[in-house]
Amino acid sequence: MEIVSPKIVIPLRMKSKYLESAQQRIPNPELLVNVVSRRVRQLAQGHRPITQTDPRMDFAEIALKEISEGKLTFEVIGDTEVVPEAPVRAAE
Repeated sequence: MEIVSPKIVIPLRMKSKYLESAQQRIPNPELLVNVVSRRVRQLAQGHRPITQTDPRMDFAEIALKEISEGKLTFEVIGDTEVVPEAPVRAAE
């Protein structure tokens, strides 16, 4: 459902073809949001994607694609959940 105004259309749900497959890899919605959020922050700071991307993809879609392809994971250490940093590649 969308709220429609004369000039602005605001989608109420995320539309991503990678969301369902990412949810299969990380079934806990709170954990998935945290992993995506941390990766979006990294991408916004200039980290490179670890998967093939389309120029029209936003950071959240890139993060979801990385998760759905199994290239971005998380670890649970004791009671604390830790999201590993993306691998840093040397400048070429």
